[in-house]
Amino acid sequence: MRIIRSRTELATLVAQWRNAGETIGFVPTMGSLHNGHLTLVNALDGQATRRIVSIFVNPIQFDNAADFQLYPRGLEADAALLEGTGKVAVLYAPDGAEMYPEGFATRITVSGLDGMLCGADRPGHFDGVATVVTKLLLQTGADIAAFGEKDYQQLCLIRRLVQDLNLPVRIKPVPTVREADGLALSSRNRRLTPQQREQAPYLPAALRACIADIQAGKAVDACLQSCRENLKSHGFNVHYLDLRSGDTLLTTETLTPDARLFVAASLGDIRLIDNMAAA
Repeated sequence: MRIIRSRTELATLVAQWRNAGETIGFVPTMGSLHNGHLTLVNALDGQATRRIVSIFVNPIQFDNAADFQLYPRGLEADAALLEGTGKVAVLYAPDGAEMYPEGFATRITVSGLDGMLCGADRPGHFDGVATVVTKLLLQTGADIAAFGEKDYQQLCLIRRLVQDLNLPVRIKPVPTVREADGLALSSRNRRLTPQQREQAPYLPAALRACIADIQAGKAVDACLQSCRENLKSHGFNVHYLDLRSGDTLLTTETLTPDARLFVAASLGDIRLIDNMAAA
């Protein structure tokens, strides 16, 4: 596995692969890798002859400077984890100046999808995501890129921008990977205190209970309100809890075939997100 830090060096290698008829699979990450990321790498089995994983903590998607500074980093450990898979050809790890050189002035906005759910209380977050993902897709020349369903809004947004900008890449969704107690894998989990880590699994448990109530025919609004109150009673600050279409992300009051339950809730200053199919 090669570690590449410059887009010029990456472009040279990608051109060589293209000339040799290789296909390129890509997994974008912000590092602090875990089994969820490795699942994304494995999801490209049989889909591409070369795999690139990027690690870049993207400053323009953070609305809180302290959150950006606190985001866990560990390139050496991440590189060893990727090397151990035997599947990754390149770890692309550019720095901020490489991605956003002096004078950089462009932002990509995916209107509509950027202002709901996480976008509603994280202004500019999805502009940052859309901008960096577009750059990375172009830099890697990816034929296929894997994205996890845990960040379902992000997945929808990226599908939209790829379609709208006619980017020649296929987006492959990968189901959420969970701990044995149900908590969705996330780099942010490492920042939870021992007590918070004990509380955290109640988040997916509450979602499952809410979905069971909705499927039993109880009123959606009443189920959501009960779930919010239960989460608060277990120490969560609930940012949103919505039943929405998995296609459009618009709210729904009925159990449509594509309905999903979405939540963002914090324990202390650690924000956790999750979603589950409701039908």
